[in-house]
Amino acid sequence: MSYKTSTKIYLLLALIVLATGGLGLHLRIHPVAQNHSNLIALLSGIISIVLVPLLFISKKTTGYAYVINGMMVIIGTITMFHFLLVHRPAPFTASSFFLKTLLPDILLLWGNFFVGRALFELEFHGYDAEHAHAGIFYRYPNNGWWAVHLAALSLIYWAGHALWR
Repeated sequence: MSYKTSTKIYLLLALIVLATGGLGLHLRIHPVAQNHSNLIALLSGIISIVLVPLLFISKKTTGYAYVINGMMVIIGTITMFHFLLVHRPAPFTASSFFLKTLLPDILLLWGNFFVGRALFELEFHGYDAEHAHAGIFYRYPNNGWWAVHLAALSLIYWAGHALWR
């Protein structure tokens, strides 16, 4: 087995483990039996555990997996950060911000993003140490593209929340 293949397998396993842990955390906090809207998180978790890793297997579908994974991370970040703001611990200190909010969950979610990014880079660039990131920073697949989408979707989420209160 090549180093690229074994690395890809380990990254896929990391993606599955992170997604499974995230789903377990979410189901513990928001059981589906208490509120049927929690089905959305259940479906997102199943997509992250099953569909996204399957799409990462083939080079033809890696781009789709990368975008689905990234968008789910962005949407999860926005909704969890909103929950974090609405349910701030009292007193709100640096310690409580790190230990008593959803910040650790958001950080785990971004770990999922970076594993997906590594799978994408591995598939298209392998271990090429000389490969330089090229193109406009805000164009796909550069990191600026994700920053633009995080900002835009955050603005849309905020506007929707403000308008339909």
